[in-house]
Amino acid sequence: MDTLFRKHKMLVSQANTTLVREIMKTIAWEKPLVAIRGSRGVGKTTLMRQYVRQQYGVNAGEALYCVLDSMYFANHNLLDLAERFHQMGGKHLFLDEVHRYPTWSREIKEISDLYPDLRITFTGSSLIQILNADADLSRRVLSYTMEGLSFREFLWFYKGIQLPKFTLNEVLGQYDDICHRVNALCHPQQLFEEYLRVGYFPFYDGDEDEYYSRIENVIDFIVGQEMTLFCGVEPANTRKVKALIQFLADSHPYELNVSKLSTRLELNKHTVLSYINSLGRAELLHLLYSDSKTITRLQKPDKIYLHNPNMFYALGYGDKIGTIRECFFVNQVSVNHLVEYGKAQGDFLVDGRITIEVGGKDKSFEQVANIPNSYIFADRMEFAVGKKLPLWMAGMLY
Repeated sequence: MDTLFRKHKMLVSQANTTLVREIMKTIAWEKPLVAIRGSRGVGKTTLMRQYVRQQYGVNAGEALYCVLDSMYFANHNLLDLAERFHQMGGKHLFLDEVHRYPTWSREIKEISDLYPDLRITFTGSSLIQILNADADLSRRVLSYTMEGLSFREFLWFYKGIQLPKFTLNEVLGQYDDICHRVNALCHPQQLFEEYLRVGYFPFYDGDEDEYYSRIENVIDFIVGQEMTLFCGVEPANTRKVKALIQFLADSHPYELNVSKLSTRLELNKHTVLSYINSLGRAELLHLLYSDSKTITRLQKPDKIYLHNPNMFYALGYGDKIGTIRECFFVNQVSVNHLVEYGKAQGDFLVDGRITIEVGGKDKSFEQVANIPNSYIFADRMEFAVGKKLPLWMAGMLY
């Protein structure tokens, strides 16, 4: 335990609390069992350490922060740790990266049964299954998903520009007021172009090459470690999964030919669709369907995007601006809304009722002219023109 207490102090003391993500305020940290899930690199570890430092200070006592891939757990288990911590008067156990500990769900369930007054907060990969884990924790756990930075958060984190969140209804109904409010503080289009390149992950330090290298490392880790652990990807096929990501990045979102792709990768169609589905769960891709209510297992998606715009630049496809625009819209809006492929009417259908076209500033209303409740989100605009809204406004929703 002394080893864990020393590591707790060292790691928590490193947490800078100057800038804290707003999700900190929405998490019910006081609940008995809380999960924070998300893709690697979005800031789960930083958030947890910041909370511990703010609420409990840097010394272990009532709280203990542990990383579950620590060497300590090669010879110790969670049950023993929880028992000793509880006997010492511990109140809140923070477990980081639970997916690195094989029996995490069973032991956490047993700990919550044995010590109901001990609160447990844990982080894990977006791929961990709470409902279908070895021990079904779904009725006990309050689960949150952590995303990368929105454009609004990027303005705050990197430019010191603070703006409130706006609902989608506010964006669609009060766009003139919002545009004037944002433009009074900055030139949003210029900053938006920067966000598309380097704004999604909260680890940009001014060096684009280093940033893109870290994104590639994130992709390598998810494919090579997490997908082999959680998705049944054969280690020998991880290179083919990475080739699949590259192929999809270089393809128009409409042009998914599974037969051609399976031949190219030397994999059968079922395996290709399974890998695509897993990449969606891993938050490396966004999969869109024309009718999300009737999706069947391993159904071919109608549109596929990389998960966020920065990935296009990291993988060398920053020239695909049309696809990057659409990727940005899907990435930002799908956090709190259902985004579906719009078929012949518009690019996207949001919440089953709002038709959206995405394009450049010269995009016309021709495709959606006769569709009620339709809008254009256009790049390279700072102010709205009628129902043609600046694309960056989609980044104000969280």
